[in-house]
Amino acid sequence: MATLAAGIAATGCANMPGAGWTTLVDGATIANLNGFTELGAGGWSITDGALQGKGGKLGYLVTKDSYTDFEIRAEFWADEDCNSGLFMRCQDRSKVDAANSYEVNIFDKRPDPNYGTGAIVDVAKVAQPMPKAANRWNTYEVTAKGDRMVVVLNGQQTVDA
Repeated sequence: MATLAAGIAATGCANMPGAGWTTLVDGATIANLNGFTELGAGGWSITDGALQGKGGKLGYLVTKDSYTDFEIRAEFWADEDCNSGLFMRCQDRSKVDAANSYEVNIFDKRPDPNYGTGAIVDVAKVAQPMPKAANRWNTYEVTAKGDRMVVVLNGQQTVDA
């Protein structure tokens, strides 16, 4: 993973139906990440109000709470070489990967639409031309209800699977 320059600035999650949003990352201080378990060597910090991964090594923040049907909104900035994503419905919280969860990908350099930014790895490819997320702020909105997942990147739906 290259620099995920931030990650998730104002991430929220809402259990359906009708519940209010739960702030997962408030951007204030790294101490406020007590709702997460850290796996790997992400080297997480808060810089200018954004959660930032150090880059270079795999690192994950796994929520301590489980969510079934939900909506999540995540703002992120990634450099051109970034290979990252949002992993959801992970079957084994101690091992996060695309084999045991759904990964909504952030990977502009990968030419295969099964792995491009906006795709759900190994589940649903992103339409051509593939969206690019590098070097700017972006917003993911993901809705998971039952066995259906809808991914919206910067207001444009990329996946409905």
